[in-house]
Amino acid sequence: MSRLHVVSGKGGTGKTTVAAALALALATEGRRTLLVEVEGRQGIAQLFETEALPYEERKIAVGPASDGASPWGAPRAESGGESSRGGGRRSGGEVHALAIDAERALLDYLQMFYKLGSAGRALKKLGAIDFATTIAPGLRDVLLTGKACEAVRRKDKSGKFVYDAVVMDAPPTGRITRFLNVNDEVAGLAKIGPIHNQAQAVMRVLKSPETAVHLVTLLEEMPVQETADGVAELRAAGIPVGGIVINMTRPALLDNGALDSAARGARTGVAKALSEVGLGGARRGGLADRLIDPLLEQAREHAERVELERAEHAELTAIGLPTYELELLPEGVDLAGLYHLARDLRKQGPI
Repeated sequence: MSRLHVVSGKGGTGKTTVAAALALALATEGRRTLLVEVEGRQGIAQLFETEALPYEERKIAVGPASDGASPWGAPRAESGGESSRGGGRRSGGEVHALAIDAERALLDYLQMFYKLGSAGRALKKLGAIDFATTIAPGLRDVLLTGKACEAVRRKDKSGKFVYDAVVMDAPPTGRITRFLNVNDEVAGLAKIGPIHNQAQAVMRVLKSPETAVHLVTLLEEMPVQETADGVAELRAAGIPVGGIVINMTRPALLDNGALDSAARGARTGVAKALSEVGLGGARRGGLADRLIDPLLEQAREHAERVELERAEHAELTAIGLPTYELELLPEGVDLAGLYHLARDLRKQGPI
């Protein structure tokens, strides 16, 4: 079985961006990854600057080439990935994408288990499919997760896994455990039969060592708290948790001594320093002196932000999971930025 990476995070933390970067990072040395979207937002298409994704698996990118040994390890022998064994530059793999639609997934399900064919399409026209997925949210989750898990288990004619990894851009942290814990969701719908069996098969994948749920957060109080709560809920449900990705990090612009001075609002030496770089004399009321207060205010705000972020970082470290950091891209995330983030993930080792 190939590996399933589930990426979740509080809204606004950039979980879709991280999921896309992870799929690219994994698509190296001839590996094939599948990037799955389940919320119908077409966020993946926007990131990769392509047209809206249909309900079919489609190649959307080539993974970055790598130099020398990869910290992610060599592809498994059974995966069919091709790589250079002697070091040197290695070609990238492929990223495929799929936007899963619950209605279409239910039609597939009806055809697979009940051979309804055209009768299933007639049900869709009558609105019965939409009705079924709306009144039974547990069934909807089984269909969405089931499609991803099927891709994880799928093999080609030679018996090799079609994908080395499947990356799911999952719902936000607040409902990720309920979304993944589909066995409990369908318990009231069916005790036996195909729906029950499908849910059991999905749970075997989701609770296996080959699955990992990664949570994306920012160094802010609410996302960090939601991350801690999400980890606790996932662990209680027996769903494997992978790592924490701290997204949009910003460097400290001042060293510790300067941060301390800024926090205290110290003026000593500031006017002289400004004067020495040509910003007027250091005398009282001069240009350099007038610049001090606005600069100190900005420095105080920066010092406060750094202090808060360090405290939130300590909270995340205390959770006891591997952490990964991705920097804030000032110009926003375009396709080049996505490859940049993928390289950063690779440098930080296996996830």
